[in-house]
Formats: sequence, structure tokens, C-alpha cells
Amino acid sequence: MNEDHCDHDPIPQKEIQRNIDQYGCYIIQVKPDDYLPGFAYTIGLYQQFSHPEIICFGLSLNLLGSVLNDACELIKNGQPLQVGVYYDDFIADYPMQFLTVDKSFYPNYWGIANSFYGHYNYPALQLVWPDKQSLFPWEPGFNVNWKYKQPLLDRDTDFKFYEERNLAVYTTKYVLEGKPILYVYHNDDGAWQFHSEPEPDLKDAKLVSLESITRLDPGINELYHLSLGQSARRGSMEEEWGWE
Repeated sequence: MNEDHCDHDPIPQKEIQRNIDQYGCYIIQVKPDDYLPGFAYTIGLYQQFSHPEIICFGLSLNLLGSVLNDACELIKNGQPLQVGVYYDDFIADYPMQFLTVDKSFYPNYWGIANSFYGHYNYPALQLVWPDKQSLFPWEPGFNVNWKYKQPLLDRDTDFKFYEERNLAVYTTKYVLEGKPILYVYHNDDGAWQFHSEPEPDLKDAKLVSLESITRLDPGINELYHLSLGQSARRGSMEEEWGWE
């Protein structure tokens, strides 16, 4: 077994390396909240075995750790894991598959791995699990209640939000006329607001699709993990977002 870490606080490089040397990889675990699923990923598979790192979402933290440890053992025993193959080694009666992760998602999910390697030039796979009917998230009929537990990191690089592209969100006529989005709110009830003023007038409100907002400003994608009740603001398009 390797040690787990349950957030994205800095971890000493020596601690990570010590566990990689002893167990083959180090596992980072990130807890779920009311909006975002929990996930876990490996560090060290690429260094030790020239194998892609692995990430998995949406299961309990204990199960995520167990699944990734099992994957590490297979790799250590000379069984590299491949895309497009069904694996029944991880959860009984639930064959799982791997997807190739697009590097545009690395800044969003691999914070500690990126710091450890000092670059994004390592490969990664996503381990994806099916519903109780053995259907995967991209297949018709997949359990809609589980849809947002697994973002698929091999696709939709232009739209990183967990919701549907056609989700109705609030903005104002000023944003649609070209003013920059400087204030973003994710309400407790799940509604999104994108504004150019801190207190917009209701008479200026417009209802548009979430996808249309990301087309107006693709950088809004980086706020996909703004949890319920959180907001973000910036002074201009050139400034970094500040979170509240």
C-alpha cells in the first residue's frame, strides 16, 4: 500500500519520492463537496515504469485508493493498462475502461503531480467505471444520476463545466454587448451568474446558455470548479480571478 493525501496542500518532494521508491506510486486523494465529485490520482507510475499516471473520479475515497493501488500492482507486475480494453480487475462485476487524458486538463486536476514533475510532459489515463447496467457515461441509457460524478477528460476541452452546454444561466445585456465578465456567482441552488458589474440591475438581465458564455470568454472554463455558494471576481480581463 502507498500513502494517501486528501487535499492539494504542498507535499515535500522527498515524501512523495520515498513512497514511490517503496510502493511504486504515491496517491493523491481530493475530497468531494456538495458540487464536485471526489477523485484520486497517482504520481510516480511514469517515473518508475514509463507508464501513464492514472486518475479516477466519483467513488468513495477508500475505493478510489484501492482501485489505484490495484492498478499500480498490475503495472509493477508487467501488465501495462491500455485504452479501449475492458478490465474486471478492479471492482467485481463492473468492467472498467481507460481513456487518454487531454493535457489541457492537467492544470485542473494534477496540481501536485505537475509540481513533482515540473512539467506537463507525462502521459495520463482516466479509469472510468460503468453504472449498474454496465453502461459507460458516453453510452445511451447511462444512469443520469451518476452523470456528473465522472468528467471525461479525453473530450470537451472547450467546455469544462460539469453541467450541460445548454444549461440556462444569468447574465446581462452589457456582457452580450461586449463588456468583460468580471463577477461570477455559483448560487446555493446551482444557478450560475456572469456579470460585468457587481450589482447588475434586474431590468438588464438576460438568460443564455452556459456554452454561449464560454464562447464569449473561453477563460471562464477555469471557473468550472466554483462550488455552490462561491463567487469569483477580477478587476479586468488581464487580472487573475479572486475567489470568495
